[in-house]
Amino acid sequence: MSSDSHAKPASLLTHFDAHGQAHMVDVGAKASTHRVAVAEGSIRMQRSTFELIRQGQARKGDVIGIARVAAIMAAKKTPELIPLCHPLPLTRVAVDFEWVESVPAVRCVVTAETVGNTGVEMEALTAVQVGLLTIYDMCKAADRGMEMTGVRLLEKQGGKSGHWVAPPA
Repeated sequence: MSSDSHAKPASLLTHFDAHGQAHMVDVGAKASTHRVAVAEGSIRMQRSTFELIRQGQARKGDVIGIARVAAIMAAKKTPELIPLCHPLPLTRVAVDFEWVESVPAVRCVVTAETVGNTGVEMEALTAVQVGLLTIYDMCKAADRGMEMTGVRLLEKQGGKSGHWVAPPA
């Protein structure tokens, strides 16, 4: 096991029963509340690739527009990709992209919301990853060395644990 300061002992991990077997957590008794999760990640690239995307000159079309739709679709399909995730009735998924001129990179920020008895962190994180992967897929002919980095949860609200905000990176 890593020495990650965020790691929990196995006995505290909710996806394992008393015998160490994986299971889907029972959320039936949890209160239904408004839940929000915000996640981020970036894709670093060559300056020429950055300009190609920003100017809308990529051969495959509107890279950012297609990545936005892919991210939203990924949020909706998260329980099909992550085995122990509960299917959720998403009430909102917002995907924003920012140009990070100094790196160069494109930053993706996803906000996912639901009213339910479990959180939407996995949906937000999955959406970020797929949004970034879509940028990679659409631009790999120009730049195979793009690097996805910094994918993390920024904030979560709702449920028993309340409001949580990530420390600055």
